[in-house]
Amino acid sequence: MDLYVSNYAVLHIFGIDIWITETIVNTWLVIGILTMVGIVFRIAMRNPETVPKGLQNIAEIVVETFRNFVLSSVGPGLVFLAPWYFAIASLMLSSVFLSLLGFRSPTADWVTTFAMAFSTFFLMIAMGIKVKGWVGYFKTFLVPGWPFLPINVIGELAKPVSLSFRLFGNMLSGTIIIAIYNFITPWWASIGVPVLLHLIFDIFFGVLQTYICVTISMSYVNDAANG
Repeated sequence: MDLYVSNYAVLHIFGIDIWITETIVNTWLVIGILTMVGIVFRIAMRNPETVPKGLQNIAEIVVETFRNFVLSSVGPGLVFLAPWYFAIASLMLSSVFLSLLGFRSPTADWVTTFAMAFSTFFLMIAMGIKVKGWVGYFKTFLVPGWPFLPINVIGELAKPVSLSFRLFGNMLSGTIIIAIYNFITPWWASIGVPVLLHLIFDIFFGVLQTYICVTISMSYVNDAANG
């Protein structure tokens, strides 16, 4: 097994090249942080109290608020998807805040955002078939008539692509703007300003894009199931 390291690493195992990129490492870091947070909350809630307080109170507020958000977006029939969307939103938000520590956000890589959007594509198909059945779901591609089949298929395939580029473009643009500013300005002009840029592009736009992407994803799934 050989290991070559620059901005990425390549593992050669049994003749197969396995690329370990910065995005993968940072994603592992985010997953590790979320796992530790989850363990802390789980330990704190081993014996839940009737009147919640402390971490239990925080956990219940967050979970109930997010569940109500999903319920208002997709209705009671699909509210069981709330844990999945909570996991996706947590991964996105954690990636945003990770960039404040000087790491490259995993969501600034199209591969990451496309993987998230591709999961929405599978959810659309799965929920459409679950609610309408195989025949009922595929009949939706013939609306308003069979000549529209190619257009409807292309429209469905375009949804995960557009969703992935939306988040990727916004996150990458912030990273590029901050890097360009630091490159073209003298050191004294960088005092304090990058903090403001991080607050705008990483925090404000990152949180906003997380909300938009999760909302659009739920809308796509809801349309496939109930549209």
